[in-house]
Amino acid sequence: MPREAPYLAVADSLRARILAGEWEVGGRLPSRAQLAEEYGVGRNVTQRAMDRLIIEGLLEGRAGSGTYVRKPRERVRMVRSRHRERRGGSPFRADMRERGRTGTWESHSQARVPAPGAIAERLAISPGDLCVTTRYEFLADGQPVQLSESWEPMSITDGTPIVLPEMGPLAGAGVAERMHSIGVKVETAVEVPRPGRATQAQANLLGISLGDLVLRIERTYYATDGRPVETADIVVPDIRWEVAYEFGVDQP
Repeated sequence: MPREAPYLAVADSLRARILAGEWEVGGRLPSRAQLAEEYGVGRNVTQRAMDRLIIEGLLEGRAGSGTYVRKPRERVRMVRSRHRERRGGSPFRADMRERGRTGTWESHSQARVPAPGAIAERLAISPGDLCVTTRYEFLADGQPVQLSESWEPMSITDGTPIVLPEMGPLAGAGVAERMHSIGVKVETAVEVPRPGRATQAQANLLGISLGDLVLRIERTYYATDGRPVETADIVVPDIRWEVAYEFGVDQP
């Protein structure tokens, strides 16, 4: 048994045994005490291993009964396309509605935040220029779907009703609709997806484990004159969602 994070090794072994069919769907696993004896570890180690597999969707705990094999969670497809930006309102809420779910979010905005170097480069402004930054937790039927940290230059929105994305007459509307209201037409969005691992803070908010696979999407909106008007870092848990990109094809 590895000396580092032994619960991960136990989880890997149990996962392999479950996938090999040692316990059928609906079958009850041995108690954590029995598994601890089998693996030569403490009960807390087997409990952490089983908790991890519960989060992954392979196991389910039943109060007063034990831990059982459950059907693995289905990964839901999240489609990102030009279509999602043309519907008006919140693209996320529209996406969830198409899947029969209720999309909501919690947010916290802070104004007059100096732009860090990397964000300034993405927004084509100088490091230290003032921005509004907003942190989002997106939910579908009350369950966490994705996180986002958004940055908008105050040189564009300062003194307008939309300076805070979640306040004012267009609270909750998409970036394109909000910017259009002050005469800024958003023409394109560029997304750069990269694989990553969840930090502890991200894992806590998404209900996954530290180090679990996530997709990090770096998104930037551009106006018709080429100015970046907003950039965001989006984090999607890989265990629950697969991201698909839809492209239109020009006809010959």
